[in-house]
Formats: sequence, C-alpha cells, structure tokens
Amino acid sequence: MPDLSDLPATGSCRCGALRIEVSTAPIMTAACHCRGCQKMSASAFSLTAMLPAQGFRVVAGTPVLGGIKGPVCNHFHCADCLTWVFTRITGMDDFVNLRPVMLDRPSWCEPFIETVCAEKLPWVSTPARHRFDGFPPEDTYMALMAEFADVMAGRL
Repeated sequence: MPDLSDLPATGSCRCGALRIEVSTAPIMTAACHCRGCQKMSASAFSLTAMLPAQGFRVVAGTPVLGGIKGPVCNHFHCADCLTWVFTRITGMDDFVNLRPVMLDRPSWCEPFIETVCAEKLPWVSTPARHRFDGFPPEDTYMALMAEFADVMAGRL
C-alpha cells in the first residue's frame, strides 16, 4: 500500500520531459480492466492513484490531450513521448487520476479496488480488496475511501 513517507512525491513520463509532483496522499488506488484502458495502456489494465486535485501539479513540460478527449474524461500525455500520465474526469474537478507508475518511487501502484471486471482478461489477478463488474456504486465511495485510509494508516 502507499507509503506516506514518499510525500512530496515526484515523477515523470517515460522521457522525463513532463514532470509531476504529488503533495497529498491518494484517496484510493485502482486497476481498471475496461477495454479502453487495456488499449491505452497496451496492457491488461491501467493503474490509477486517485488524488485530491490540490495535491497534484505539473512542474515541467506541458501535457497534451490524447486518447479519449471528452466529454466524459480527458487523458493527458507528455507532448514528447506521448506517455499517458494522468486523467481528469469531466465535472469532477476535485481530483486527478494519476498513473502511479509515473512516480519516481512507485509505492502507490497496488490497487485497492478493481473496476470493470466484466471486461477483465481471464488470466489476470491483482491483490485488490474489492472488485466491481463496472464502477463502484456511487453510494459506496465514502466507505471505500474510509477503508483505504485505514489500510494506509495501518489500522487494517
């Protein structure tokens, strides 16, 4: 699970032209198994660290839109190497979905939840504590975030 001693955390795209800084802990981590994430990541799933927006900033480079460009979400990439670095969901300006493998010390990669498991490749398994065929029901997010906070604090 995430290591809070890593804060502030820094990271970059593959080529290093786009640099980021994270000053707050994630509110949850996830693996998304949707076909879109499979294709964008060229892998079985994408990893996400959900961060409060005020704790995330680009410190070098200018991200460009790639992948899906609205209306539901915008995927931001390095303009030079085109690495997918983060996503912003339309109407949810309070948080950012960071690809945690971009961090210099990627201790936040272990998924707490798995989403869109209905599209999961049959051979994939992760250590996630919760699995959802789609996305978690909206009324479960607060409880999931509280449990994630307890796991991060070592209470679970």
